[in-house]
Order: sequence, then structure tokens, then C-alpha cells
Amino acid sequence: MTSKENNLPVTACETCPVHHRANLLKLGVDMTDWDFVVALAGNPNTGKSTVFNALTGLKQHTGNWPGKTVTRAEGGFEYDGQQYKLVDLPGTYSLLSMSLDEEIARDFILFGRPDVTVVVVDATRLERNLNLVLQVLEITDRVVICLNLMDEARRHGLHIDERRLARDLGVPVIPTVARYNQGLDQLVSTISDVATGKILCKPHRIQHLPPALDQAVSQLAQQIEASFPDLPNTRWVALRLLDGDARIEKAIEDGEIGDLSPGAPKEQLQEGESRLEVAS
Repeated sequence: MTSKENNLPVTACETCPVHHRANLLKLGVDMTDWDFVVALAGNPNTGKSTVFNALTGLKQHTGNWPGKTVTRAEGGFEYDGQQYKLVDLPGTYSLLSMSLDEEIARDFILFGRPDVTVVVVDATRLERNLNLVLQVLEITDRVVICLNLMDEARRHGLHIDERRLARDLGVPVIPTVARYNQGLDQLVSTISDVATGKILCKPHRIQHLPPALDQAVSQLAQQIEASFPDLPNTRWVALRLLDGDARIEKAIEDGEIGDLSPGAPKEQLQEGESRLEVAS
């Protein structure tokens, strides 16, 4: 976005397909003078804070999430003449909203719609960390995997083919050793390429479910899609509804889920809400 666009009132950006500033402000993120917002996610003890500190340096501050007691860290960096705001999400193993940390991380990625979500994973515990990665890929396709602690992996005799992993996941995978600043230049340039659309991700998503579940998900996803056209992740929303996710149920009921549809007018969202009620 240009500096002129940064001066627009929030109401002019409510349906902006890039920032959805109204939602970002609701989640506590002020985008004044920033071009892109980047979410930083990951399991605890993956070096996520080290990545955050290395990218932001002294350009950071801490506080609490709006209405929550969980501490948040926020910072920024500049690359290729553009400003990037980096939001450090709570460390979590899952996005199933079973805890406050999970709820905050999931809601920010889903409703805040960051331009890029960087998932920091521990190269020595890759299988365990991929659980969170796959859940993030169900929500957004603008993802970069930071394959951190590569020095520890080599020390344990582990070899990871990051190119094969990137092909399997459908998103960029950047090996790093954040505590020694190794790989961070490539990480920043890749974040920029995803944010600006130079790299288009095609994330791996769950395709094969048990027949009965697949039928239920497909039927519900069709109803959701009819009510909220262009919603980018209807099958994931359907799965969460079938799992009894109260936060997603509320987002459907009050039409907030429609904010995820680029350019959807408010009148269409309200009409869609009632159509879903009838269909269900």
C-alpha cells in the first residue's frame, strides 16, 4: 500500500482484500505507516522468539491482547522500501481453540488475515511440529515455513530435504539458525515475495476423509459457500462447525465470517446469514 492509502479512514478499508483493517484494529493491530502485517506462529521452544528478536531488533514493544491477559509482542522491519509489522502469536501446539493461547493464535490468523503467516518449526522435531503447520495451511495459503534449529538437526545426524518438504506442503520452506542469523535474509525476502504476490502458494490440505464425514463436510461446506460466497476455506469452517467450535458458530451467526470474503458488502453478509440458518 502507498502512503496515501495509509491515510485512508478505517471505514474505507473494511472490505480491502489485503489488510481488512477493521478486523486488525479489533485484534489490537494498528497498521498506520505499515504496508504489510506478518503473523509469527509456532510451537513453544522452536526458537520463535529468537526469530522475532532477530527480525525486529529494537523496533518492538509488548502489551496484552485486547481483553486478554496473554502478553503479546509486536515489532517491525523494513525490506525493499516497504514496512512490515510482525506480530508474535502465543506459542501453541494446535489451533483447535482448546485454550486461550490457541484461541488467540487461531483468531488472529483467521479473522486478522495477515498478509503472511510464518510458522517456525524445530528441525529436530519436525513430525511433531507439522501438526500446527497443517492446521495453519487449512486456514490460509499465505504461509512461509521457517525451518529453524538446523544446526541442532545436523548435530543429531538428521538430514531434511527442504525442497521436497516445500513441494509436499505447497509453501516455501526456509532453513535457518536464527540465533546465529543464518538464513534470515532469505526468510525476509521470501516473506516479501509472498506478501507482494511474487510467490503464489498452493498449500497441502486434507482431501481424504472417512466417507460419512466427507459427505457431511461437503454438504455443510456447500451451505456455507452459498451463504458466504468467495470464503477461502469453507471445508475447514465446516469441519470446525461439526466439531462444535463455539467461536466459529458465533462468527457464522453474527456474519463475522463474511469478513473473510474479499469485497463482500454488508447487505450480502446479512442475507447470507439468514440463508444459512434456513439451510441448516
